[in-house]
Amino acid sequence: MRNMQKDVRQYGGEPSRIAVLHGGPGGAGEVEPFARELGRRGYAVLEPFQTRRSVDGQVDELRSQIERHCIPPVAVIGWSWGAWLGCLLAARYPALVRTLILVGSGPFDAKYAEAIRTTKNSRLSQDERDELMALRPMEGEPEQIERFIELSDLADTFRRDTSIQPRVDLNIEIHETVWPEANEMRINGTLLKEVSSIRSPVTAIHGDYDPRPADGVRIPLRTALPAANFAKLPKCGHKPWQEIHAKERFFELIEVAIA
Repeated sequence: MRNMQKDVRQYGGEPSRIAVLHGGPGGAGEVEPFARELGRRGYAVLEPFQTRRSVDGQVDELRSQIERHCIPPVAVIGWSWGAWLGCLLAARYPALVRTLILVGSGPFDAKYAEAIRTTKNSRLSQDERDELMALRPMEGEPEQIERFIELSDLADTFRRDTSIQPRVDLNIEIHETVWPEANEMRINGTLLKEVSSIRSPVTAIHGDYDPRPADGVRIPLRTALPAANFAKLPKCGHKPWQEIHAKERFFELIEVAIA
C-alpha cells in the first residue's frame, strides 16, 4: 500500500485551486495522470488521498485537506467514487466548492447499478471471466489486486493509451467499510437528497462505453439538480483521460467547466 509522508500530491504550483478525487473507495493512484496533466496545462492541482474508514470521515478528511492546501472555493473534480465524495463535500461545505465536476460517476439510483456487472462480463472472454471469478482481491494479495484491476480495466475501456500506466493501490479495509455505507446511502435515497442541496454549478462527464449506465447519472442528477450539465463522450470508457479517441475532448470539457 501507498506509504506517503503527506496525504496529498500537488501539481502546477501551490496553493491549489483544483482538487481531483480518486475512486475506490480505498483506491489510490488512478487519477494521478489526470491531475498531473492538468498541472502541466497550468492549473494548480491537489490530488488528495482518502484514508478514513467511513463516509463522514472521508468527507471531513477531504475538507481538511482542501482547507490546508488550497485557496477555497475550489473546482472539485471527482472520478467514480470520488464523484459521490465530491457531491457530499459540496452539499455539506458549500463555501469550499466553486464548481463540481463528476467524471465516470456511479449511478445515483440503485436500479441502474444492476446492469454494470453484466456489461463488464460481456466484454471479457470466457477465460477472462473465469479468471476474474477465481481471483480473491479482497484478501489483500498484491498480485491478485493487480490482476483484478487489469481485468476490470479491460472491461471498462474502449481503447486505451497504453503509455499511461499509473501505479494503483487498493486499500481493502477502506473499501470494505466505506463502500457498503455509501451503497446504502444510494439505496435509501440519502445520497440523492444530499445532492439536491448542492448550490455550486455541476457538470457530469460520462463515457458512452462506461459499463456504469449514463442514464443512471443523467436522469437522477437532472431530477435532483435541474441546472446540472451532462456531457456524454463517444468511444470512451470509465477513465476518459486514458482513452485514445476521447481524451482531448475530455480535457476541453474539463477546462470549460473549470472556467
